[in-house]
Amino acid sequence: MKNILIVDDDPEISRSLANLFDPQRFHFYFLDDGQNMVEFVKEKDDVDVILLDVNLPTLSGLDILKQAKVDGIQSPIIMISGFVSTENAIEAMREGAYEYLTKPFEIQKLIDTVNKATGVVKHKANAEAKPEPEAVEIDEIVGKSSEIVEIAKLVGQVAKSDAAILIFGESGTGKELIARAIHRNSRRRNKPFLSVNCAALAETLLESELFGHEKGAFTGAYFKRLGKFEQANNGTIFLDEIADMSLMTQSKLLRVLQEKNFERVGGNETIEVDVRVIAATNKSLVQCMKDGSFRVDLFYRLKVVSIYIPPLRERKSDIPLLAEHFVKKFSRNLDKEIKGISQKAMNMLMKYAWPGNVRELENNIHTACVMTKSDMLQSEDFPIFSELDSKIEIDLDHLQEDYAEIFKKIIDPVLAKLINSSEGKIYYFLESALEKALISSCLKHFGSNQVKTSEILGISRNTLRDRISKYNIY
Repeated sequence: MKNILIVDDDPEISRSLANLFDPQRFHFYFLDDGQNMVEFVKEKDDVDVILLDVNLPTLSGLDILKQAKVDGIQSPIIMISGFVSTENAIEAMREGAYEYLTKPFEIQKLIDTVNKATGVVKHKANAEAKPEPEAVEIDEIVGKSSEIVEIAKLVGQVAKSDAAILIFGESGTGKELIARAIHRNSRRRNKPFLSVNCAALAETLLESELFGHEKGAFTGAYFKRLGKFEQANNGTIFLDEIADMSLMTQSKLLRVLQEKNFERVGGNETIEVDVRVIAATNKSLVQCMKDGSFRVDLFYRLKVVSIYIPPLRERKSDIPLLAEHFVKKFSRNLDKEIKGISQKAMNMLMKYAWPGNVRELENNIHTACVMTKSDMLQSEDFPIFSELDSKIEIDLDHLQEDYAEIFKKIIDPVLAKLINSSEGKIYYFLESALEKALISSCLKHFGSNQVKTSEILGISRNTLRDRISKYNIY
């Protein structure tokens, strides 16, 4: 029989949780305050798993978690919380929680987590005490969707290691924000965090930017320059748009990851560095490897841990929280007293697809905060909505098979924005976007059944698998 300790100040919740489990297999202890939890566990010496509430009367659950780890409690601790907080999720996982779950619980997930935890390690309260970790500032990752909470938990887990990390996601989803959160929760947090956009520089300039150059190395090199890797020594470097790095520069980056050294452009001196690398891309590196534009060995060196950030349109429950966050931010910066967003405007924010993701949402709220003459943002304060028909109605009976009319109604209101943002690649952008959207929707409709999806789309299974890989469809 396994012994479970539930620490929650609400006895009804504690009993309800206990009733979910087979009494023939599990025995429960209950505490309504965690102040004496460590002493209780040491005295009993048979607690297999601890369910610890974040919000408790005296000390917070997170403080108790830290205390338990310092005092050598090795029983898996599952943190439970009544509200979603990405900040708490990061901190809990960073401090060694086994899992972080929010109420109302997915019952099967809770049961599976406890079952798995009971087989991990038996508590022994004799581990050598470690110094209490110092408090650190945490980057704010805003959202309440399950996707964002899982990302926050992963940030807390991977921050403790020096493993290379590869972040996938469309432009504007917040890849650099995640990279900064990892750095600021790591042991390198007091060292530099430097960011380089690999797509913004020509090949020769990017090599010099990353690795530096000696005086006279090329025309215009009038002095020696230290590259980002030297500047970031003992810290973290974030390589955005890694898929746009040339094969030659990829080779040099691979050496840094393997050997932790390099030479400046035009130099012979070997420079030793200790830098954590976090890379990001909005492209399919699998497709890039197939095309021969990205090294396979570098891919696996970078992808020790991978994090996928879904687009905003796939986690719309985050929009109200993000919008509120940006309103507070810009009203403070603009010295305006803006209380929030009207219901009509919020409804329109929720309906919009946000092809530019969180960055586009932020920019639009910034504009609205500048333009508004009210203490509440109205729909007319958002220029984007003046171009959109918020009530696009499609009569399929009259359209028959003229689906072009459907897409015309969608494209017309945003064509000007596409012209300004797509850099002469509208055809490629829309063709790829439509193909990805169609495949994603069909897979969702048929419960990820690839056989049925390929039959309905009229394409082969191999073609479908290739597109799933190309577009990073999860």
